[in-house]
Amino acid sequence: MTVPKYIVVEGPIGIGKTTLARRLAQTFGSDLLLEDAAANPFLERFYQHPRQVALSTQLFFLLQRVRQMRDLQQSLSQPDMFRPAGRVADFLIDKDPLFAQLTLDDDELRLYEQVRQQLVLDVPPPDLVIYLQAPVEVLLTRIAKRGRGYEKLIESSYLQRLIDAYARFFHHYSAAPLLIVNAAEVNYVENDRDYDLLVEQVRAIRSGRHYFNPLPFV
Repeated sequence: MTVPKYIVVEGPIGIGKTTLARRLAQTFGSDLLLEDAAANPFLERFYQHPRQVALSTQLFFLLQRVRQMRDLQQSLSQPDMFRPAGRVADFLIDKDPLFAQLTLDDDELRLYEQVRQQLVLDVPPPDLVIYLQAPVEVLLTRIAKRGRGYEKLIESSYLQRLIDAYARFFHHYSAAPLLIVNAAEVNYVENDRDYDLLVEQVRAIRSGRHYFNPLPFV
């Protein structure tokens, strides 16, 4: 079984997508392509006063992701024999409008869409998208555990709207093979059995929609 060359791990805030992306990249010897939330100078202010800086926050992330996609596009078109062939990312640029639709008013959203249409590149779709799901209580627990000060301001109502938006997005998603993971029950960080079973699934998928929710080990 071969490894998908371009894997994307997605899911709402706090679900552990970056952690899983790092572990998969290490397992497969792939390059990492990570969203750098800490570099966004508007993010902390967004959680404090979302209406004031929502557009600035969203545009910064859009520009950051487009730069990363350009680098990816170049690396795919001009392979480097000294770099790993595979890529694992913790964001899907197709999902970018999801946050904009949740946080921007109508005028801001129209402006965002105009900018996005001018910038977004024709990047090949992933070979596999891993979508991590969990209820809001699990996300709040994990957000509190990682201890980022500005994230303490995230309200459960916002997280629930985000969870619902992700569910709607991936309900209709068909651009790449999709693996939907019950991240509330699967511990791919500390439980090697769960992680190994997940890797087996990743290696086996070639097309279609799949679900990963293994039975508890007895």
